[in-house]
Amino acid sequence: MKLVSWNVNGVRAVMKKDFLTSLASLNCDVICLQETKAQDEQVLEALEALEGYHIYTNSAIKKGYSGTSIISRAKPLDVSVDLGIEEHDQEGRVLCAEYEQFYLVTVYTPNSQNDLKRLPYRQQWDAAFLDYVKALEQNKPVIVCGDLNVAHKDIDLARPKANYNKSAGYTQQEIDGIDNLLASGFIDSFRHVNSDAVKYSWFSYRAGARERNVGWRIDYFLVSSKLENTIKNADIHNDIYGSDHCPVSLELSL
Repeated sequence: MKLVSWNVNGVRAVMKKDFLTSLASLNCDVICLQETKAQDEQVLEALEALEGYHIYTNSAIKKGYSGTSIISRAKPLDVSVDLGIEEHDQEGRVLCAEYEQFYLVTVYTPNSQNDLKRLPYRQQWDAAFLDYVKALEQNKPVIVCGDLNVAHKDIDLARPKANYNKSAGYTQQEIDGIDNLLASGFIDSFRHVNSDAVKYSWFSYRAGARERNVGWRIDYFLVSSKLENTIKNADIHNDIYGSDHCPVSLELSL
C-alpha cells in the first residue's frame, strides 16, 4: 500500500500545475492534502476530473485558509474530522480515515508565525493532538501524515544554527512537540528508512531556495510502532513541483 502526503498550497492552484499528472506518477492508493485553501464544495469542484478515488475534505471556517483532504482509492470504513475541541476545530486541520488495519490521520499543524506570536497556541495544539492520536491508537495502529510545521533535528534544515529558537518551525518548544509524539511510540518513517539522508520537503519561493537545496523537512509520515515491520519505503519527491512543498510517501507491506 502506498500513501502520499502533500501540502499543495491551494488545491485550485495546484490543479493548474499538472496535479493530475503528478498524482498519476506517484501511483498511490491514498493521497492526503494539506492547505487546500478552499471550502468543501470548492475542493470537490477542483478535483472533479479525478477518477477512481473517494474524496473527503475538512475546511476552515475562514474561506481560502488552511484545510485538509483525503483522496482514497478504497472507501474507508469511516471518516471523521477535527479533534473534538472547539478552540482547535475552526481551521479544518485534521481529517481521519479509518481502514481495516489502521487509522490514517492527515494534519496541517498550526504555524507559530514569523514573530512566534502563535507559539503558545501551537504548544496547546501539540498537546491536544498527541492526546487525540493516542486515544485512536487504543483501537488500532495510527499513521499520522502531513505538514507538521517543525524540523526535528539539525539534519532536517539547511541552516539550523541561524534558525534555532528564532524561526517558526525550529524552536525548542516545537521540537518538544514532535519529540513527545516519537517518545509516545510513533516512528518517523523517513528517518527509519533513510537514517542519514539530507533531504528537504519545503523550500521558500525566495532566492532560488529549491534550486540551491536550502530547505526544511517539515512534512512527515509518523507510524505507530506496531506497524514498524510493515514499513517498506519512505521518500520525499523533490522532482515533483506545483507547491512550495514536495510530496512525501510511505509504502507499507500489509
